[in-house]
Amino acid sequence: MTLTRLGCAGWSINREAAASFPADGSHLERYARVFNAVEINSSFYRPHQPKTYERWASSVPDDFRFAVKLPRSITHDARLQEIDALLDRFAGEAGTLGAKLGCVLVQLPPSLTLDAAAAQHLFERLHAHFNCMLACEARHATWFTDTATALLQQHRITRVIADPPAGQAGPHVPTTEQAYVRLHGSPKIYYSSYDETYLQQVAQWLAARDSWCIFDNTASGAAIHNALSLQNMQHR
Repeated sequence: MTLTRLGCAGWSINREAAASFPADGSHLERYARVFNAVEINSSFYRPHQPKTYERWASSVPDDFRFAVKLPRSITHDARLQEIDALLDRFAGEAGTLGAKLGCVLVQLPPSLTLDAAAAQHLFERLHAHFNCMLACEARHATWFTDTATALLQQHRITRVIADPPAGQAGPHVPTTEQAYVRLHGSPKIYYSSYDETYLQQVAQWLAARDSWCIFDNTASGAAIHNALSLQNMQHR
């Protein structure tokens, strides 16, 4: 039997979706009684104190998992160069999620070409710090070559499936047995909702493998409705 970690990029619950969640508790507590995963994107923009991660971990059931996005200071500012101190700090923060840390997500800027040595160093340091799934959403064509695929496979890094895709000319080539799907919204990224036909296709695809599926079309509140719809399809 396969396992899908389903959720959104964040745990905000808009008024239109409120009836699908318990009425009591914080937004995270209510969210975590319906979904089994969430992606923390705010870590990309600013650090969170260890006690904040600890509080989040204590707010969710034992089988709930967080994916945490690597800070932009590492991926976009340092561009994977001289990152050890930055990575140590991040690990000291996000690591306090403990067993509820399910994935560390690396999203690279569209302009970042593959530097195999820098990527290898990052992946080795991530594995040294974290005992969880590691996923990479690259967006430059050099990250979709045979060389890049072999590098990701060697270091057990899951290549993200993104919609809409960026930098990838051909079909998705998996690098691990697990999948990590990020649905950003299409045609208008972060805003557009997915229709029932598309969600049904996603549900059928997810049923065949262990995966994470995160809706990132949060700007107008579509993500939580799409996630609820997909969850209902999976339970039919």
